[in-house]
Amino acid sequence: MIKRPLGKTGIEVSEIAFGGVEIGMPYGIGVRSETDMLRQDEAVNLLHRALDRGINFFDTARMYGNSEVLMGQAFRGRRSQVVLGTKCRHFRDQNGLLPVDKELPGIIFRSVQESLDALRTDYLDLLMIHQADREIIDNEAIADAFLTLKNDGKIRAMGVSTYSVAETRLVLEKNIWDVIQLPFNLMDQRQESCFEEASNKGVGLVVRSVLLKGLLSDRGQNLPKPLEKVEQHIRQFDRLRESFGWNLPTLATKFALSFKQVSSVLVGIDREQYLDDALHAGDGSYLDKQGLAMAKALEFSDPGFINLHHWTKMGWLT
Repeated sequence: MIKRPLGKTGIEVSEIAFGGVEIGMPYGIGVRSETDMLRQDEAVNLLHRALDRGINFFDTARMYGNSEVLMGQAFRGRRSQVVLGTKCRHFRDQNGLLPVDKELPGIIFRSVQESLDALRTDYLDLLMIHQADREIIDNEAIADAFLTLKNDGKIRAMGVSTYSVAETRLVLEKNIWDVIQLPFNLMDQRQESCFEEASNKGVGLVVRSVLLKGLLSDRGQNLPKPLEKVEQHIRQFDRLRESFGWNLPTLATKFALSFKQVSSVLVGIDREQYLDDALHAGDGSYLDKQGLAMAKALEFSDPGFINLHHWTKMGWLT
């Protein structure tokens, strides 16, 4: 597994990052309850196999159910071999309001301590803001708390998980964040407009939603009527993937890794087959200039419609 620099942090990460949400909580198409998930021992074994086969970057979050606990169990005694990235608890209350500034550092510090305890470690390689928006990115109390943690050696790098291009640009304007995790895939390529600036500033880019919660796989069939146009568009990738002899998840992953500014691509892994597929995709052989141009030309005509959070809320991804 090839490793790439995580911006200017000095951390080297595998091109494929193990997305830990699926092992921690019911998530994704067709996963309705814990009965559809791996048992604890199976999840730990899968994490071991991922590390043994070259993946060193593992992504989790306080809000990912049992994910941090499983990683803490799996990597006990192997901490120096892994790059652990997690995300703080959500800041907003049930009414969508942020706490007052003086309360925010305590929330962040408690969340970090919970993560450290669950992961059985005394430092985090990467701590990120979970579900950031413009108000959160602009909040100086939040940024100062992260800087304090970094200066105290509790975290090696700090980052922000964004959704929109505007949010990503705002993070880059701040000039204090080390890493940005952002959505980017064959269907929605808008974030590419930020890649060069991030690279010039030494900010590491971690791509998520590369498979659109499984839609860019064999799960992207027989979708609800509101997603009919999405399903029809997905079929347009058939000719391109067949020309390379790849399946759709491989094409989708290789597409994101074809951009040199990308440090790592997050792939949700909760099955041995998904691990095999991810490793096959991250083999160092990616799209050439012509193939990349062909893939770019197939972006969905209305990328603003690609909103997994909204689709889930509407019950379209069950």
